[in-house]
Amino acid sequence: MNKINIAIDGPAGAGKSTVARMVAEQLGFTYIDTGAMYRVVTWKALKQRVDVDDESALAELLKETEIGLVQDGLESRVYCDGADRSEQIRAPEVTERVSYVAAHRKIREDLVKRQQALAASGGTVMDGRDIGTAVLPDAKLKVYLTAPVEERARRRYDEQIKKGISTDFDQLKQDIETRDRLDTERDVTPLRQAEDAILLDSTDMSVEEVVSSIISLKNKGDDQLE
Repeated sequence: MNKINIAIDGPAGAGKSTVARMVAEQLGFTYIDTGAMYRVVTWKALKQRVDVDDESALAELLKETEIGLVQDGLESRVYCDGADRSEQIRAPEVTERVSYVAAHRKIREDLVKRQQALAASGGTVMDGRDIGTAVLPDAKLKVYLTAPVEERARRRYDEQIKKGISTDFDQLKQDIETRDRLDTERDVTPLRQAEDAILLDSTDMSVEEVVSSIISLKNKGDDQLE
């Protein structure tokens, strides 16, 4: 099997992580959750009371931070300095601030280097907001996964309710709109569709259908290389 790198980009709530995990699992590839890496930095900054707007302080914090990603089937565990922080980094206060941390040039430069090292041998599926444009510009398959804000908010709302988390739909929609604005307007590698990425609108598609579409695109690419 051709061990290419697959880049999946898109806005918050588009389902990138779920899809990327499933694609990686079915192909026998390694899944790399880049968003979790930014969440680790954000979580640690909040824990140590480092200002998320202080780029220099965050950069120093990151230098002393070890981030580990462990994949077991569809289960992902995220480690910070050797301790499993998979649940803590998904806390609402982290979600609210992660886009601010990710906007800093020094943070992105450091984490992009780490992400590129993880993908150096190929056979990875990586999702984020600048994978096809900055992290893996030479990826053989790039997908831009999206859906309207209303749909993305509905999906996130359903997920939260299933987990027993009380959630206000209108506030959730507003939060996603804010993240979209921060991600697309930041100065450093803003969210955008790579010129050679394939646009995939998942509005009327199930997760399984999206996964199948991406694997079909990968297989089609393999056939063209033979």
